[in-house]
Amino acid sequence: MNAKWLLTILIFAGLVLGIIAGQLLYDPGFSPGGVHAHAAALALFDFIGFTVFMGLLKMLIIPLIATSVIAGVTSVGDFSKLGALGARTLVYYFATMFMAVVLGLVLVTTFRPGDPMAAQAAQVDNSGAATSNDADAANAPSSAPVPVDERAQGGLIGILKNLVSQMIPENVVAAAAAGQPLGIICFSIFFGVVATLVGAPAEPVVHFMNSAFEVLMRMVHVVMWIAPLGVFALLAKTIAVIGLQVFSEAIGRYMFVVLGGLAIHGLIVIPLVLWYFGKCNPFRFLHQMRQAMMTALATDSSSATLPVTIECATEQGGVNKRSAGFVLPLGSTINMDGTALYEAVAVVFIAQAFHIDLSFTELIIVAVTATLAAMGAAGIPSAGLVTMIIVIKAVNGSLTGHGAPEIPEAGIALIIGVDRLLDMFRTAVNVWGDAAGAKIIDRYDAK
Repeated sequence: MNAKWLLTILIFAGLVLGIIAGQLLYDPGFSPGGVHAHAAALALFDFIGFTVFMGLLKMLIIPLIATSVIAGVTSVGDFSKLGALGARTLVYYFATMFMAVVLGLVLVTTFRPGDPMAAQAAQVDNSGAATSNDADAANAPSSAPVPVDERAQGGLIGILKNLVSQMIPENVVAAAAAGQPLGIICFSIFFGVVATLVGAPAEPVVHFMNSAFEVLMRMVHVVMWIAPLGVFALLAKTIAVIGLQVFSEAIGRYMFVVLGGLAIHGLIVIPLVLWYFGKCNPFRFLHQMRQAMMTALATDSSSATLPVTIECATEQGGVNKRSAGFVLPLGSTINMDGTALYEAVAVVFIAQAFHIDLSFTELIIVAVTATLAAMGAAGIPSAGLVTMIIVIKAVNGSLTGHGAPEIPEAGIALIIGVDRLLDMFRTAVNVWGDAAGAKIIDRYDAK
């Protein structure tokens, strides 16, 4: 059997077995070995999934981003072509994210999933907004919600300032140590451009970066062979904590709208864009990206999935390494179709739960703010919580001006319990959007 097919089958088996094991552990009637055995199993899953598998992937992210971007930029040569490459990439990102947000708003205003939740929403305590099941938030200090609220105060200007501050860090080494990829990407583009302008004296550096990129890609190949075990452990831990049962009629409808929107965007909108502009069979390319998609489902992180995304796009999807090295690292940071759709749906859902009707003007504010907030979320601790507060505050600014009641930020507590499960699917859509963008840009870059 082909090694790639064997790995795909093993990863899929890890997904299925992880769901089964997690649901068994979530079931209170299933307790072989008692409470201590249950806790030991969760600790083991956490060690295998987060400490080992996620640790290995995260270890490769920053050096892979730096070497792939520099290698991609220096291989372009003609910087008028690089400018066109960057412009097309950004246009694609903005267009697909805005389409995702509009789709989410259409669905949430049509199905109105928040209407049945008025009774539950009335009981939400203000402290609820400070809780989160997000994997990163779980490791954050208890005082995290305070700076989160402060970061959200600036509205649209605050979002843009946050985005620019990530792009131009005061200390690029500190940004790398903090795992903030956007600053590394900008520095690497700058470095690659200047290295090409320098010419012959910079050739040893350029050769080193290309060689380092090849070595890192081989390291990705090695790490992927423990992916089946890592995927199993990650999913088992997640399902064991939140379960698969429907929480209530409103939460079920809310999840249906989010997942339905992600499915429409991922299986209809992006394939149509890829078919029209990329001139290829979108579902064949989706099949070629299967390992990256399954890794995204398990890791809930576009950045952590980046090594696998690059490997699948170049080795199986036929994307040129130059295009993949430029488009995919940038996309893993700022191209968040699934996140933007989710943020828009979540804010309108909370408004509906508290009987707050949003006008067309407020919906436009949600669309614009959710798009920008999703782009700026990558380097922020507790990203989902922060971006949602930013969108809520932007909408409340409009509501207050009209004397209407504001959307309570504490309403986030109503949906945070299912955030982790939905995050798996919106991350998969994020990664799929990145890969489709790389395929489209590669077609134009090859001309």
